[in-house]
Amino acid sequence: MNDGAGGIAPLAAADADAAIALWHEAGLTRPWNDPARDFARALAGPASTILGLKRDGALIATVMAGDDGHRGWLYYLAVAAGARGQGHGKTMLGAAESWLAARGCPKAMLMIRNDNPVEGFYAAAGYSTEDVLVMARWLES
Repeated sequence: MNDGAGGIAPLAAADADAAIALWHEAGLTRPWNDPARDFARALAGPASTILGLKRDGALIATVMAGDDGHRGWLYYLAVAAGARGQGHGKTMLGAAESWLAARGCPKAMLMIRNDNPVEGFYAAAGYSTEDVLVMARWLES
């Protein structure tokens, strides 16, 4: 991955601890989810990636993108507290959208938790709410 004035690049297994720490800092993790497992699964196959941005050796932004065969999904868009307000979130979002578009995804989707105040950020980037209800069921015990 590029450092200094470098750009966005796919993360590797060696970046897991830094990425997970950033996700915790950004409030994106929950006790019932295993971010280490999410990280490993995203790197395990060709239909997903985790992109990162480093400055001076430190990971300052991430986004996970995945192609489910129908739509593209975005997760874990996070920017380090000290790097916010500098356009990194928008840049990471654009990189993830480009990754999905290169794979033929016609649409990017994301879910925002009710306690995450980022709806305005995504609306400014062209995202809109959809009239859907998300339901879930755990497949593991």
